[in-house]
Amino acid sequence: MSHVVLARKYRPRSFEQMVGQEHVVQALGNALATGRLHHAYLFTGTRGIGKTTVSRILAKSLNCTGPDGSGGVTAQPCGQCQACTEIDADRYIDYIELDAASNRSIDEIRDLIERAAYKPSVGRFKVFMIDEAHQLTKDAFNALLKTLEEPPDYLKFVLATTDPEKMLPTVLSRCLQFNLRPMAPEVVHGHLQAVLEAEGVPSDAGALRLLSRAARGSMRDALSLTDQAIAYGGGRLDESGVRVMLGSVDRRHAAQLVEALAARDGAAMLATVDALRQHGLSAAGTLEEMAALLQQMAIEQAVPGALDDNDPDTAAARALAATLPADETQLLYSIVVHGRVELSLLSDDYAALTMVLLRLLAFPPSGPAPAPMPGRAVPLQAAPREARLSTTPKPLPAAPARPQPKVAAPPPAIVARPPAPAAASVEAAAEPPPWVDEPLPDDAADAGPAESRNTAPTPTPAAAPTALRTTALGDRWAAALRPLIADGAITALVRELALQAELVGLDTVDAVATWRLRVERETLRTPALRDKLQAALQAALGSALQLQLESGIAEDSIARRDAAAREAAQREAEHMIRDDPAVRALMAQFRTARIVPGTIKPLPPLAG
Repeated sequence: MSHVVLARKYRPRSFEQMVGQEHVVQALGNALATGRLHHAYLFTGTRGIGKTTVSRILAKSLNCTGPDGSGGVTAQPCGQCQACTEIDADRYIDYIELDAASNRSIDEIRDLIERAAYKPSVGRFKVFMIDEAHQLTKDAFNALLKTLEEPPDYLKFVLATTDPEKMLPTVLSRCLQFNLRPMAPEVVHGHLQAVLEAEGVPSDAGALRLLSRAARGSMRDALSLTDQAIAYGGGRLDESGVRVMLGSVDRRHAAQLVEALAARDGAAMLATVDALRQHGLSAAGTLEEMAALLQQMAIEQAVPGALDDNDPDTAAARALAATLPADETQLLYSIVVHGRVELSLLSDDYAALTMVLLRLLAFPPSGPAPAPMPGRAVPLQAAPREARLSTTPKPLPAAPARPQPKVAAPPPAIVARPPAPAAASVEAAAEPPPWVDEPLPDDAADAGPAESRNTAPTPTPAAAPTALRTTALGDRWAAALRPLIADGAITALVRELALQAELVGLDTVDAVATWRLRVERETLRTPALRDKLQAALQAALGSALQLQLESGIAEDSIARRDAAAREAAQREAEHMIRDDPAVRALMAQFRTARIVPGTIKPLPPLAG
């Protein structure tokens, strides 16, 4: 018997066997169990995450007759009847798969529409599956629209695409859309471990960890890489062999680079890059491994103890987290992530890698400036962090020249003198603070009346904020959700959905209230978040209700109300400070006095 690759041998044949797509499995399972079937489905997501697999399982569920031939539509296809076995073998006459990458013209779609006019030959439903549907031509899409909108009762459409943005909005509106998510490395790791145990292939945890990360969320890619690794390792998987096969960079090299950059040790950094070149390790892989390490460091700095203790990379990340300030960790992560694009701009990847890493050394470190070394130029004193984020200060205007008595003088001699020690620092210290954005008044202004000199400068009024238009439905939504938020009944993304949503309609059908919410962010408009928020509201109100999410800009949300309240408090605090008699007196007495923007913060209301 010929060898069957792992990706085909272990392709799920039922919803229970699928991993990492629980939100899709639950929705389709409930629809099949209750008979609420849509006529067209659209599965979106990256390659190798189960779009075609879900389509085949759905086709089996619609046509399964059970082992005894008396079954009906079910969420658990038997896998033994004619429909199940022939769909698995890709030879069921009433299940048609069309690859739009190579059959994208209007002629193929017309042929499909003609076949749709005939009832199923052996099954209960005809299922047309169009893969990579975004590659259909515009004419092909238009020819499909009418049939897609009102197909016969016996016909179901399934569309799959990796790029839904390229599909016509008129097609998207006619389909029930499910977004299949890339799988977490932990999910891929667990599935690979189960597959290798079933195959009897020995492996170690390090090899599985490398394969899980290299798959980038695609289970098919993970199984294909595992097949390759088994062949490379002669029937076993070990970390060293998989690392060589993938060209992955050891985490120790990334740790050495981060440690050298944290210590501002350019020589050590260059030596590590040179070692990478000598061993032929990937420059892009180095930056990717550094990004993963920096992400773990940032998590440890923000939430100490949150990293997985079972991960062998956790110890190094925790040790390095103490060597870099949190803001520099974020800066280095941004440099590393964006630096991957620059590698392709030079023929020498390692030269580009060196320039990317040197970028962090161009930023002055926090703390006091290092003492100058003998025989070297004295560097400028590092400015405070607030100053480095400000705009460049304007120089002081030159004082007007005063008349001098005309006396005879010898011609000036040109004398070269060495600069005084720390002259650059003294000159920099003489500059005005970085928050001064306007020239200081000149000496001529001192000749004016004392009244004009003692008048505090009039601040420039800030632009008026956009007025928030509240609604009665918005009041009801805020009254219902604020207690849940305050009590911690909803957290994380469910809480974010409640804050960002706007209640735009209330309907009651059969004594069940339907609340229509408008949500702008697509990542919040998911069935899972909606169901959790719906359950929390039902428990709080003690009555049944349903939430419906629609796309659009929320104009009266809790988040916008809170933002408007913060803006009002900020304006009131700034107004109080600028109109305070003591502040005005100080600004009138000292002509260089300024109120530093961003330093005025409103006090929180007193409790009780």
